[in-house]
Amino acid sequence: MRSRFSAYCTQEGQYILDTYASQTRSEHTVKDILAFSQQVSFVKLDVITTDEDIQYQYVEFKAYYVEGTQLSTLHERSRFIKEDNQWLYLDGELFPAECKKVSRNDPCPCLSGKKFKKCHG
Repeated sequence: MRSRFSAYCTQEGQYILDTYASQTRSEHTVKDILAFSQQVSFVKLDVITTDEDIQYQYVEFKAYYVEGTQLSTLHERSRFIKEDNQWLYLDGELFPAECKKVSRNDPCPCLSGKKFKKCHG
């Protein structure tokens, strides 16, 4: 999960595509992945919980991103499946999104200690 978040931060679209499970990979393209990752700025990831069953592993997380002056939260419980000894993203259950306006002089949501305008603004 953390590596996929980092790949969104650094706009590594091919890596994100490669970490989709084979049964859902064809639903995505590097171009679509990059279109999203280039319009937002990811600032923080909170892993809330992890668990597993016989077939899947689950990660519930909140990914925070800035789009313009809007701080949004992607809250999801992701499901991963093991293929060729590697855990790959299969799908996820989305929870209601949280959004709030970030003012120029507010602390940056990435927790850098800087003002928003000097960091991600």
